[in-house]
Amino acid sequence: MAILALVFAFLAAPLGLVFGFIAKSQIKRTGEDGDGLATAGIIVGAVFTALWVLFMIIGLVFFATAVNVIHDVGTHVPTSPTMTS
Repeated sequence: MAILALVFAFLAAPLGLVFGFIAKSQIKRTGEDGDGLATAGIIVGAVFTALWVLFMIIGLVFFATAVNVIHDVGTHVPTSPTMTS
């Protein structure tokens, strides 16, 4: 389980977190080796998950801003300057 936690931390970060916590509880219960791998899986999985969430938030903000700018450009009707003599 600890090896799976570390592998999945890089491939699918939330799964790395889940497998890491499962491995930690299994190691505590059975006394097997791999506590460091499970901890690394939890840390890497948490960091990659946080980076993914941050990336998604930045992407959504960028998309919303782009849609707003495009909408503003499409609805803005330029007025021609009045010519005075």
